Amino acid sequence: MNSSDKELRAFTLSALQSKEEFVRGVKYDFKQTKAVTEMLDTDLDKVFPVSLRTVFLGPPGAGKGTQAPLLSEYFKACHLSTGDILRAHVKQGTELGIQAKEIMDKGGLVSDEIMVNIIKNELEDNVACKNGFILDGFPRTVPQAQKLDEMLSARNTPLETALELEIDDSLLVSRITGRLIHPASGRSYHTEFNPPKVAMTDDVTGEPLIRRSDDNVEALTKRLATYHSQTAPIAAFYKSQYKWRGIDAAKKPDEVSVRIMESLPSDTVISALFRNKAEELKTLYHATK
Repeated sequence: MNSSDKELRAFTLSALQSKEEFVRGVKYDFKQTKAVTEMLDTDLDKVFPVSLRTVFLGPPGAGKGTQAPLLSEYFKACHLSTGDILRAHVKQGTELGIQAKEIMDKGGLVSDEIMVNIIKNELEDNVACKNGFILDGFPRTVPQAQKLDEMLSARNTPLETALELEIDDSLLVSRITGRLIHPASGRSYHTEFNPPKVAMTDDVTGEPLIRRSDDNVEALTKRLATYHSQTAPIAAFYKSQYKWRGIDAAKKPDEVSVRIMESLPSDTVISALFRNKAEELKTLYHATK
């Protein structure tokens, strides 16, 4: 990072920390720095690149469907719910979708290789992935995590964090049985803890919400057993890479969101914060000239 880049970062942090002091020119004074002015208007990608790269882990009902879309919106990164994108490939009849459908029609499980290639295609072709990605639903096993690592490393976009939403099984029953889903976006609500503004209606689109057929106690018990036996060991895999972050998912959604933000790399968070405040900061900066 060159000196002008450092000046822009310093300017941004000072403005975010104390707007009033910044405007008065008490804390920092970069108003004569032409390079900073130019970069504010033209080259934000260079100085504040956003590249969120994380996976969500956690049992069904832990809150992945609530937190992942919020994170996606804040960082303007793609939220890849692997179940959704697999179904989309099958519906669209892509080459990978055709391969997956043939396997599923025979009652088999889609191979790890096909799933990794589907994710790779999304990262390369989905414009929304420019600022990074949030994986939800994959990996589910350690071999899948290893194959994912190989693909991401080959693309020079290695995973930064693995966020595990931790919650006792006993608390998941009420969460699951009251869950409501918006099928098109994956947004989730809860009849008690996070109800929509209008009953059974998505807050954003106004479209109907649904209850999943497997959101019942018997199905949940089986899904939790599968999670603990197959998926939970992934935490140890990511701990060995120092990428694992445990999040207390029993707290209120807003508190969970804060804890997630605290667990992400600081540079990634600062970059997104700058982008989200860009227009406001430009106004502040030019007001000092």
